[in-house]
Amino acid sequence: MNISINVSSIQAHQTMMNSNANNVANANTDGFVPNDTRMSNNKDSVVANTRQADNNGSLKSQTDLAKEIPDQITVQSATSVNVSAIKTQNEMFGSLLDIKA
Repeated sequence: MNISINVSSIQAHQTMMNSNANNVANANTDGFVPNDTRMSNNKDSVVANTRQADNNGSLKSQTDLAKEIPDQITVQSATSVNVSAIKTQNEMFGSLLDIKA
């Protein structure tokens, strides 16, 4: 078990939520081009890759709330799962130390 993967996932999802919150906050800002965040993982970590979405030339905000709201739900669920995994690992290590003591 590697708790650092769970921690990096929480950090990556926090980056995604920050980007998402900025997009939602600017939903009524004329000419705003939102950021798009994608997750990638390697053997030991999860990384958030944020880039500006493609500009379609609209004079209105290009933020799509139909995309942003489900992304927030995804971030909330992923963070909850990772916190549960960390708590479980903590309990297992605590039990292991109790057995060895």
